[in-house]
Amino acid sequence: MKNSKLIDALNNCVAHCNYCADACLDEKNIQMMVDCIRTDKVCAEVCSATAKILATSYEDVNDLIKYCHKLCIECAKECEKHKDHHQHCKECADACRKCAAACEEYLNS
Repeated sequence: MKNSKLIDALNNCVAHCNYCADACLDEKNIQMMVDCIRTDKVCAEVCSATAKILATSYEDVNDLIKYCHKLCIECAKECEKHKDHHQHCKECADACRKCAAACEEYLNS
C-alpha cells in the first residue's frame, strides 16, 4: 500500500492517544488532566479518520494531513507537560511526535 508508513504511524498514534486519555481518567487529580484528555481524544479521532482516508485511492489529502500534523504537535506538547509523572503521557507524546514526522515526510515527498 502506497501510504502504509504514514497509516502505521497514524494508527500507532491513535492507540497511544486512546490509552493516554483513558489512563488520565484514572489519575488522582483528574482536573489537571482535562486538557490532556481532550487533546488526546481529538488527536485520536483525526488520526483515525486520516488513516481510513489514506487507505482509499482518494488523493486530495494534503490539507487533512497538515491538520493532522498540527494536532499531533499540539497533543505531544500537552502530554509532555505530564511526562515526568505519567508514563502514558510520555509514550503518547513520543507517538504523536513520530506521527507528526511521518505526516511531514509524506507532505515533503
